[in-house]
Amino acid sequence: MSMDVLVSLSSFGAAETGRHGQLWCAHLAQDAGADSVEVRGELLRDAPSELPALKGRAAVYSSPEGLFAEGGWLDGAALKRGIAAATTLGAGRLKMSIGDFRASSHGSMWGLQVALAETSVQLLIENDQTVSAGTLPALQTFFEVAERAGLDLGMTFDMGNWHWVGECPLEAARALAPRVRYVHCKGVQRLAAKWVAVPLAESQAPWRTILRALPADVPHAIEYPLIGDDLMAVTCEQIARLRAIRG
Repeated sequence: MSMDVLVSLSSFGAAETGRHGQLWCAHLAQDAGADSVEVRGELLRDAPSELPALKGRAAVYSSPEGLFAEGGWLDGAALKRGIAAATTLGAGRLKMSIGDFRASSHGSMWGLQVALAETSVQLLIENDQTVSAGTLPALQTFFEVAERAGLDLGMTFDMGNWHWVGECPLEAARALAPRVRYVHCKGVQRLAAKWVAVPLAESQAPWRTILRALPADVPHAIEYPLIGDDLMAVTCEQIARLRAIRG
């Protein structure tokens, strides 16, 4: 069973990514042993030039926009922008949250079906850190409505984000595992007033049990801070650890 290891370029932090650009970060990640990277839309400094320069280096494009806009309507423009960015990158996957999906959104699934029928880019829905788009009931409802509309959508499972919405990641993993096509590996620690992302080995969550509940043969991405004086050494070490855990 093979598993691709990716690095979400947000792992290098907004300051480092802003200083060097995502192409520099992608080179570093792949030189450190990553199979590919996840390009982050919110960290692009100049999308028209950066995206073409990153072509062939990314397996995933992460859109900062929700699939459904505030008010519950399908944000076709956001979806179009995400698909266009993924296509420019040559990335086969587009990651989005469901956004403000609600009961009034159900009738617009046909529009989503039409848009996805016109592209080879695979849309993967991520659990984010909001109640409207990151809880198990919200996601289960969305996937059920999508399925009734004839859409077989996969999921990006972020191991850590469940804590931000007060839910059990293991329960979510067991419920959603059949839909998972991509895993964001993220450890968590609780500080005085908030959760923070940390490497898996430093996590307070039962991350090994959670991983065992998820598919092992889908891409797994590091999505926790990669920090250190020798950034290459840190990245090499974390990639090797993830391969060993899931190998």
